[in-house]
Amino acid sequence: MKLFALKMLFGDVAKFYGILFGLIFATLLIAQQASIFTGLMSRTFGFIRDTPQPDLWVVDPAQLFVDDQKPLRATEAERVRSVSGVAWAVPLFKSLLSTQLPDGTRQTCDIIGIDDATLIAGPPRMIAGHVEDLRRPDTVIINTAELGKKIKAPASLPVGQSRAEPLRPGEPTRPLGIGDVLELNERRAEIVGICETTQTFQSAPVLYTTFSRAREFAPANRRIASMVLVKAMDGVDHAELAARIKAETGLDAYLPREYAWKTIWYWVRQTGIPINFGIAIGLGFLVGVAIAGQMFYNFTLENLRYFGAMKAMGLSTPRLLGMVSLQALTAGFLGVGIGLGAVAAFGLNASGGKLAFLLVWQVAAATGVAVMLICIGTAMISMIPVARLDPADVFRS
Repeated sequence: MKLFALKMLFGDVAKFYGILFGLIFATLLIAQQASIFTGLMSRTFGFIRDTPQPDLWVVDPAQLFVDDQKPLRATEAERVRSVSGVAWAVPLFKSLLSTQLPDGTRQTCDIIGIDDATLIAGPPRMIAGHVEDLRRPDTVIINTAELGKKIKAPASLPVGQSRAEPLRPGEPTRPLGIGDVLELNERRAEIVGICETTQTFQSAPVLYTTFSRAREFAPANRRIASMVLVKAMDGVDHAELAARIKAETGLDAYLPREYAWKTIWYWVRQTGIPINFGIAIGLGFLVGVAIAGQMFYNFTLENLRYFGAMKAMGLSTPRLLGMVSLQALTAGFLGVGIGLGAVAAFGLNASGGKLAFLLVWQVAAATGVAVMLICIGTAMISMIPVARLDPADVFRS
């Protein structure tokens, strides 16, 4: 009976492809929109992922997410170091500052000031140059992902020189490179390295420098440290150390995962991003129900005479309902497999561009469950005429 049910399904080519198309489209829309949402949210904590050294992130209690500007006094690092169980604690500067480029234009950049002595929280991946070059006077490291595309220098301008007037329209340009000189807060900044960073939600170009130099680049302020990075001593429980730091200093301390989720939940609760993507995902589910449901119901109605004949030959109603379920689930598995394969192919082609895309197993599993719910609901509706079927009605017609 199982083989006969599959032959019935594949034999009606037009109906089968109609059902399959509806399920593939639903899978594609649900998984694609969910993956874009996941990719977008993963960018909100990209800086945390690029900074794996600390066990704890210590911030102002009023800070809402990783890019929220709630600076601390630089002396807060000393207070955190005094807490029992702390191996080291270093201040970190992170802020958006206006940068003047060699071509005379200005660009808002994300300035990261790392510890002068240890260079902890430095660039995650160097493309050219060395992190240690930041110990030279007036130096910065740029990220190639954003600066190489957004910031240009005149092709005729020698490396290391700048000019006051902006680029003229149509003038040839070249990407910034090692040796070029920027200007931050009327101070000179020479590029000594190029790094690769994770693209963040704000997508601002990133400049790495030392903490003391970042203080010179930034406007004068008593509160200059954006956060304090903490490493726990061997054998010390990180959660207990976080609670101890909070009790003794009054600052909030988070594990990297907690800090990332704090940032994600800020954007989820305070923006309309989840609603927009939720509507798109819901529409994908409804489209799958409408197309696949209608096609499968019509398919069952057209095959009622065969179900009636089998029922007249002694096949029980539960067996017939099992055949309908097998047909629906078979179409569902094929639709999910082809749809997820198309989404994965889309992601491979889109991952190197500006589109945020992250297909994780949770998205694939949730999509599969959603499509299977469509199939189960469709099968249950289609079972109604089969369960009510009287073989005599079939033969009379």
